[in-house]
Amino acid sequence: MPEKTASRRRGAELEEALLDAAWDELVSVGYGGFTFEGVAARAQTSRPVVYRRWASRADLAIAAIGHYGRKDPFAVPDTGSLRDDLVALLRWMSERRGELAVVMSMQMSEYFAETDSTLADLRERLLAERGGPRLMEQVLDRAAARGEIDPRRITARLADLPVDLIRHELLMTGRPVSEDVIAEIVDDVFLPLVRLRAE
Repeated sequence: MPEKTASRRRGAELEEALLDAAWDELVSVGYGGFTFEGVAARAQTSRPVVYRRWASRADLAIAAIGHYGRKDPFAVPDTGSLRDDLVALLRWMSERRGELAVVMSMQMSEYFAETDSTLADLRERLLAERGGPRLMEQVLDRAAARGEIDPRRITARLADLPVDLIRHELLMTGRPVSEDVIAEIVDDVFLPLVRLRAE
């Protein structure tokens, strides 16, 4: 029966089914229990089907995380103000990226030990594979074009601050970030720092 199911799915359809299964397996058992056999069983296919596509379970795990991240792309709205663009971005991160943040930090500890890497390394790899400008860069570029900020005065650390704070909230609480906290990050932390540097 599993072989028959696999024979009906080919190409992109099969790969999507395998990556969906791999993501579900990571969420369920973490990287410590993550195996090609478990993914194959969840996808209702055979182990060789999985082995032919990924050289190691680390490669499969990264592919699954990247696949999950691409499933819900976000186009930063151009609201006409830095504040409102930023609130929209942080709200989306809170609603749509919480599970991804928890899996990457809590379920992947054995991956980091196995590959001698860190969460920051994994994040950079995924961002590099995605390509294109980061969402925060888009928000700041638009604000600069509108004359709201001077990009020469925005350091890399300051530019990353709102996203870092949202990520911290997600990791510490395991829950979506409230509107009040998003407003505090934007209005009480980020925008005052941006204005202070502008002066």
